[in-house]
Amino acid sequence: MSASQVAIQPAVQQFLDRQHGLWIEGRQAASDSEKRLNVYNPATGEVIASTADASVDDVDRAVMSGWRAFVARSWAGKLPAERERILLHFADLVEQHSEELAQLETLEQGKSINISRAFEVGCTLNWMRYTAGLTTKIAGKTLDLSIPLPQGARYQAWTRKEPVGVVAGIVPWNFPLMIGMWKVMPALAAGCSIVIKPSETTPLTMLRVAELASEAGIPDGVFNVVTGSGAVCGAALTSHPHIAKVSFTGSTATGKQIARAAADTLTGVTLELGGKNPAIVLKDADPAWVIEGLMTGSFLNQGQVCAASSRIYIEAPLFDTLVSGFEQAVKSLSVGPGMSPEAFINPLVSRAHCDKVQAFLDEATSRHAELLVGNRGPEGKGYYVSPTLVVNPDASLRLTREEVFGPVVNLVRVADGEEALQLANDTEYGLTASVWTQNISKALEYTDRLQAGTVWVNSHTLIDANLPFGGMKQSGTGRDFGPDWLDGWCETKSVCVRY
Repeated sequence: MSASQVAIQPAVQQFLDRQHGLWIEGRQAASDSEKRLNVYNPATGEVIASTADASVDDVDRAVMSGWRAFVARSWAGKLPAERERILLHFADLVEQHSEELAQLETLEQGKSINISRAFEVGCTLNWMRYTAGLTTKIAGKTLDLSIPLPQGARYQAWTRKEPVGVVAGIVPWNFPLMIGMWKVMPALAAGCSIVIKPSETTPLTMLRVAELASEAGIPDGVFNVVTGSGAVCGAALTSHPHIAKVSFTGSTATGKQIARAAADTLTGVTLELGGKNPAIVLKDADPAWVIEGLMTGSFLNQGQVCAASSRIYIEAPLFDTLVSGFEQAVKSLSVGPGMSPEAFINPLVSRAHCDKVQAFLDEATSRHAELLVGNRGPEGKGYYVSPTLVVNPDASLRLTREEVFGPVVNLVRVADGEEALQLANDTEYGLTASVWTQNISKALEYTDRLQAGTVWVNSHTLIDANLPFGGMKQSGTGRDFGPDWLDGWCETKSVCVRY
């Protein structure tokens, strides 16, 4: 191990060495299937652990465990203040094990240990405590009836919020812990039971977090984890008749499949899907702000961020200055393993994804696109793609319209802001966008006209627990976060009493 890399904690190594099963009824459970899924370190390509490859019967066991707990009201029946107390204790345990979880995340996902510490654990703790606080804020309304009533009749009407039941959380591989907890915490805060399916590529942190949930006092059966493939495990979960809601984060193609499956049982869905997120840079923007903000907004976690800015439209007077500035910034980025704190660009999550991203660049190269390429990763091992700027790519290239989900950013010259707006909105996606300008009138105009669920001004990829987040068009349905977050995990029941 290089002296510049973080030493693996003994607790982390012990966890990696375990024979991992599923997490059902508050304990590790063996799978009915003898199949195993290997977990690889993206920095080396070496197997570091293996997990169960859950069968359809395994999924049924997990869902029914959640269903029994829900019917018994072992969690939903607790006073909201008691649920809040347990969830805050859960957050405290995650904080106590923060370095262990951060290292597990980096070892299985590849991202920088700095990001794992700051985002996967640090930001997750903020979300956990914010959501725990919503537990005691669930409220209905007292309502007056509006129709004519018989003379002398008296009625009282109100609404109440009730947990939907057993929910399925399907978690992607880019931020397994943080996005996993974006599903776990609102479900638990609302009083639901949950079955989590992490990506087969990155299952470890959710298995460890499930243990901490039980230690915190969450009753058996309320929080279950099944590991396995999307084709078998995921499909069985989303089509199960006792699942009341599916929360999915991932590709648009898979999201559509889940929506079709959910339609058969009218299961509720929240889908946070793909994005081809634009940034519009007007000629009066501050170049230093733009470069600093969009380097992070584009290359954080190797561009494996749903909200990342992947196409930057720059008004002509500022174009050459920014291309030069971006090129200098990209070529200064150090590339190396995630366990090396000095490395900003790290390996992609898997060999398959690395090859997919490289295929976009190979097509661009074959078509003589202008590529400005940063440093290379270590030779001979790991899943590295160099950070790359594509200058004025031809509109027929796949990387101009499809989500690359890697360290690849298009820089496009536009004549004016109107052209930039037209190009920015000319996409099937609508997750995020940003506009960069010192003109507040222009900024507010563009926030109205950009077709995206979240629009930033002079910033990109700032996501907060108190700010609703979700996509327009084919970037998803529903919203996460914000003061009304738990509404999506509750049913509204109307009650009317004559007296």
